[in-house]
Amino acid sequence: MDFANLHPYVYHACLYPFSKGQNSLSRTCYASSLYLISEGKGIIRFRGEDHPVVPGSLVYMPPGLLHDWYADLEEPMVHYCCYFDWMYIDRREAFSTPNMICFDLSQLQPSLIGPAFPVPIPELMTVSKLRIWMDGFETFFNNNEYINERTYYRGLKIQSNFQQFMEYFLNFALKENNIPDPRMLHLLERLDQDLMTGSVKPLEVYFRDLHISRGYFFEKFHQATGLSPTQYMNHFRINRAKDDLRFSHLSITEISEKYGFSSVHYFSKLFKQLTGTPPKEYRAAYISEGLRQVEVFVP
Repeated sequence: MDFANLHPYVYHACLYPFSKGQNSLSRTCYASSLYLISEGKGIIRFRGEDHPVVPGSLVYMPPGLLHDWYADLEEPMVHYCCYFDWMYIDRREAFSTPNMICFDLSQLQPSLIGPAFPVPIPELMTVSKLRIWMDGFETFFNNNEYINERTYYRGLKIQSNFQQFMEYFLNFALKENNIPDPRMLHLLERLDQDLMTGSVKPLEVYFRDLHISRGYFFEKFHQATGLSPTQYMNHFRINRAKDDLRFSHLSITEISEKYGFSSVHYFSKLFKQLTGTPPKEYRAAYISEGLRQVEVFVP
């Protein structure tokens, strides 16, 4: 799956209290699901094994995985739960409600099972700051119904809160081995703003603010972006210059100066290096293609 297509979307989220000894029946969720045990205890069964759960247990079920819940006979569990996809999928023709659970495998429609996350996510975890996680879930609680004109504006807030929660969840679940150091994400936000406003600081300012060494900064920066800081800034400026070459009448010299290049010669050399085409030819090719499309599509 292309990471550019990942936009987590929650369909249903609620608090569900089990009764003593209650069994949820074997079920398969078409979407991904996430459960947080807030009190009590029980068992979740999946992949042929029983797993005890207690307050603080966090369970991630990838889409299409058969599982069932068993509540304790004396202290039945209460869990926060949500059903979501890593990208929105419209299943309204097949399901009357958006939690999309199948209790009969003979009726399962495999083509409607949602996408899995591209990186393996642990299915059983334990959180220590339970209240923080409970508060997070509560920000995107919603009724088990599809969005309509009456609920659209509230739905925007719910999805915004859910995406913030998923950032927190993925940072927790994947650790630094699979996702960038959160400190670098904040630094990149700051660097992007500085690049946009033309107020980039010397690199020392950025890594000293993180209280890390220069070498460690470069290592973490490359891990987060795949580029060195200089390469990242050059790519950023060249990508912005592309827009001006296509959509403005600024001269190449003016564009070079606008984005802080030391000379038009250096700008042209770097532009060709990163795009494979000199800026003059890039602009000419775009204008030629634009005119061709006009000739084709204008009646």
